[in-house]
Amino acid sequence: MNKHQAIYAVTPTAAVIRGDEAFDAAGNPVAYDEAAVQAYMAANSYKAKRAAAYPPITDYIDGIVKGDTAQVQAYIDACLAVKQEFPK
Repeated sequence: MNKHQAIYAVTPTAAVIRGDEAFDAAGNPVAYDEAAVQAYMAANSYKAKRAAAYPPITDYIDGIVKGDTAQVQAYIDACLAVKQEFPK
């Protein structure tokens, strides 16, 4: 989650962001609440951390295709461990 994504999420009128300044579709400056942006980033930072830590989905698919229940369970266990490491 980067700051620009957070600004877009909490400021629906923002169409363009340059640096830390937001503008509407007509190019007019748009004020946004910095505290709300920071809170949004903090509340959603777990998503990027989880995405980077999850094992590749191909491990799961390979286990399914081979009928290897141990491999499938290992994948599920790894995903659950990531969820524990980076809780919501």
